[in-house]
Amino acid sequence: MTTPEGGTTAAPGEVRADRPAPPRKDAAARPLRRGPADPVRTLMHHHQELCARAVDALEIAAGLEAHGVTDRTAARFRHRDVFSLAEELYARVPRAAADAAPAAAPYQEAAPARRSRTVCGALQLLPGAVCVAAVAALASVTGATPAVRTAVGASGLVLLALAVRLGVRSGPLRLRHGTGPRTAGLWVGWTAGYAVYGDWLLGQLLAGGPDLPHAAPRAAVAPAVALAFALVPAAGCAHWFTVRGRRVLAASRGLEELAARVRPLLLAVTLLFLAALAALLLGAEAVLGRGDVSTPVAAAALGVLLFLARLLAVHGFPEAAAAGLASAAALEALALALVLIARLPGLPPLGVPVEALTTAVGPAAVPAVACTAAALGLLVHGLRALTGACAHWPAPSGRPEAHRP
Repeated sequence: MTTPEGGTTAAPGEVRADRPAPPRKDAAARPLRRGPADPVRTLMHHHQELCARAVDALEIAAGLEAHGVTDRTAARFRHRDVFSLAEELYARVPRAAADAAPAAAPYQEAAPARRSRTVCGALQLLPGAVCVAAVAALASVTGATPAVRTAVGASGLVLLALAVRLGVRSGPLRLRHGTGPRTAGLWVGWTAGYAVYGDWLLGQLLAGGPDLPHAAPRAAVAPAVALAFALVPAAGCAHWFTVRGRRVLAASRGLEELAARVRPLLLAVTLLFLAALAALLLGAEAVLGRGDVSTPVAAAALGVLLFLARLLAVHGFPEAAAAGLASAAALEALALALVLIARLPGLPPLGVPVEALTTAVGPAAVPAVACTAAALGLLVHGLRALTGACAHWPAPSGRPEAHRP
């Protein structure tokens, strides 16, 4: 419709195209939504099984941290840290129905617990007892034929390996996250075998030998006995670290606070085990005879390496533990290989570093350097890996190693 001024007006019921349509009443009353009204609900559905089967909020926090949830991630869900987020999830998700066994009386539970601790202690002492028995058996057949001595020594090694396996499969040294890499046992066997026979073998190679099959291997008896008995302080230190770690986890209110409290614990437990191992080495040398000056240092480095590797494996990082043991074994094997390669024409300079180190310090300097370097690497990795909540819970959901940097 045309107006007298030349403009146009809209007919009744007609909406003009150059003028916006009036807003609807319900659209004006509804606020703009910039995100989900309940941001935690998505996380509840994603971790439904973890939250439903958790016994407390700490288990949920460990599971969330194992799946990569950090304090920064929790802030996106309107929580100050992972622990606060876990508390809300624990409060909102109903517990899964479980066939709970009737609680036993305290006096009925105390006796099995004491028996279990007694059995674990006996199994941890078993490697030391077997090692002493093997040394005594070898000493008793000194005048026998080489075949008899070889048979007695091989039998002692097999029994010692079985005793060690029994000792680490129970108590604080038992793995809680599967069995770990299958090659870990190979690296443990190599490093332990080198600690017993490596110095003799390296000395023979540097002298142009060994004259096989007439050469009789000479074992380092004192370090072997001390390392066999070191399973007892290793179990005690691992138990102390586990208990203290869980207490720190319960008292911490954030991942940064948890990390700051766990790092001194790891350093303290490492020094504690080193002190106990040094006492065992000095005692074994006083009873069985003193060897090379660098031999106790190499044995102490190997003991700390094995302890840190087992501690990492127990708390969910078996791959890192196997890598540390493999690096030490590789360095020891490289030293032996360089001495052999140096015998080839034109390649004698390759054996000069090993020969110079052995001449200056002794044959035990090679395992001392290899095990110390690997142990320091595992300690540095542990100061980062063992600071998460997932490393201090008995059975977190998911593999911690897959989610830690």
